[in-house]
Amino acid sequence: MEGNNMGNNQNNNQALNMSINIREKVLNPAPGFLMLFVNIFGIIACLILFGVSVTGFFGYATPVVVFLAILLFIMFCIFFGGLKTIKPNEAMVLTLFGKYYGTMKKAGFFFINPFAQAFNPARSIVMNAQGQATSIGPRSISLKVNTLENQKQKVNDILGNPIIIGAVVIWKVKDPTLAVFAVENYRNYLSIQCDSTIRNIARLYPYDDMDEDGDGVVEKTLRSSSQEVADRMKEELQQRAVGAGLEILEVRITHLAYSEEIAAAMLQRQQAVAIIAARRKIVEGAVSMVEMAIDQLSEKDVVTLDNERKAQMVSNLMVVLCGNKEAQPIVNSGSIY
Repeated sequence: MEGNNMGNNQNNNQALNMSINIREKVLNPAPGFLMLFVNIFGIIACLILFGVSVTGFFGYATPVVVFLAILLFIMFCIFFGGLKTIKPNEAMVLTLFGKYYGTMKKAGFFFINPFAQAFNPARSIVMNAQGQATSIGPRSISLKVNTLENQKQKVNDILGNPIIIGAVVIWKVKDPTLAVFAVENYRNYLSIQCDSTIRNIARLYPYDDMDEDGDGVVEKTLRSSSQEVADRMKEELQQRAVGAGLEILEVRITHLAYSEEIAAAMLQRQQAVAIIAARRKIVEGAVSMVEMAIDQLSEKDVVTLDNERKAQMVSNLMVVLCGNKEAQPIVNSGSIY
């Protein structure tokens, strides 16, 4: 079963890798403040040139100069669209006329091709007043550590018992280019893969080890080995998310309980197991105490007891030591025979 899961994960990763053969290209854009000042001075110069040419300040006005001033003015206005701001721990994946242009990861104020557009498929989609879908949110890709809280879901453990389990996933975008182009929406992709991973791993373990045979062998369970189960969830989820450019930092189980329909029965079963285990300890202690009492009486020659009296003494001591209620002593004033 585990081999099949590994094979499916490898096939999924191969499918993701085959779906995109674009290598990340990190851009080194020009400084933004320099281009900002150039644009401002260029627009001012175009306005001055246009005013001088139209008014004939120098005694002449040519259509070529007017057209050149208008053209340069439009060009400098378009250049303002190339000014981009990147915050720390953010990246911007750019496309130019439908093709991958490059990725900016360095924080700062830069100038790029004004026709290049930032693309982020994980932006929120809302409906406006006209009923049209509109994307809102930043166009940059956050490289910060994110938390995905998986909703509680009902699964069956390896014994078939229905349980309720929930987990939280700590993750971040490692390769923004893959995250944008490999999957439709990397946040939704991670959420679905998280649900599937938790379900696949949870059904490989029992909820709890009842130890009904009393052999003392403790089995790995969801309750007692939660950290090991979470590490296995992290490993499988990382195998699924690597093709989407995501890195799984940690998986933690936040909720674990029996389903409502069997919770009461399982509680009674756990109580019965606990009572049996406690009784077993009491009997073991009582036997050792009776044995110690008989040995010390024999060694010190306090009293000599035959087998029948020893059996009676053992019976009385076992009743006293193993009883739920305090024993009521009876003083025998006659002979024990």
